[in-house]
Amino acid sequence: MLIVKDLHAGYGLSEVLVGTSLTVKAGTVVALIGANGAGKTTTMRAISGLITPTRGEVLLDGKPVQGLDASRVARLGLAHSPEGRKVFAPLSAEDNLLLGGFRWLPRYFGFRKKAAGDLARVYDLFPRLAERRHQLAGTLSGGEQQMLAIGRALMSRPKLMLLDEPSMGLAPVIVQEVFRTIRRLKAEGMTMLLVEQFARAALEVADHAYVMERGRIVVEGTPAELGRDERVLAAYLG
Repeated sequence: MLIVKDLHAGYGLSEVLVGTSLTVKAGTVVALIGANGAGKTTTMRAISGLITPTRGEVLLDGKPVQGLDASRVARLGLAHSPEGRKVFAPLSAEDNLLLGGFRWLPRYFGFRKKAAGDLARVYDLFPRLAERRHQLAGTLSGGEQQMLAIGRALMSRPKLMLLDEPSMGLAPVIVQEVFRTIRRLKAEGMTMLLVEQFARAALEVADHAYVMERGRIVVEGTPAELGRDERVLAAYLG
C-alpha cells in the first residue's frame, strides 16, 4: 500500500530526513517510534504532501506521489490525522467531518444527504461526537478533538490512514478509548501508519514497527522482535 524509499526532507536549510525507507502492507498497522526530534512527524508530512521531499520516492498503491500537493495525495486515498489534531475551530464538529469527505462528496448540493452513511459510521465509533455534532470544534475537549480528527480522516474513505500522535495531551482514559478505536479499525481491515509517543501501546496494536533516530530508520521488525531488542528495550520500553 505504501513504499517509502530513501526519503530526504526538511524545512528550509535544515534537513530532517536523511534516507528514510519503510513499507506498509495493505490491511496492516505499522508503528513508527522514536525520540522527540527523530523525524517521525516530518516523515508523515512528507508522505502526505504537506512538505515536499528533496529526494526519494513515495509510492501509494503503486503510484508515485512525492512532490504532489496534499490535496492530490488525499484524492488518491491517503488520509492524514495530524499531530495536534488541527480541527477547524470555528466550524461545527459535523462540518469538520463533512470537510473530510471533500474528495467524494458533491461540490454544491446534497452532500449532507450523501454523507449520511459515513457520518453514521463515525458516530458509531465515537458516540460523543454524535452528542456534540452541532458544537463548535474549538470548544471541544482535547479528547473530543482527537476523535474528530480521526473521524474527519475516515470520512475521506481512505486506502491508508496516517495517525500522528493520537494520544498526545490526552487523559489515560481517553487514550484507552482512542486505542480501542484503532484496534477496531484494524479488525475492519484499515491500513494505518501510526506515530505514537507511547511506544508500548503502539507495539501492542502494530503488525510491524520501525524505530527512527536522527532522520533514518535504525531498527525494524515485528513487535515481538523489537520487544527482545536490548536497544529498543532500554530506550523506549524500559
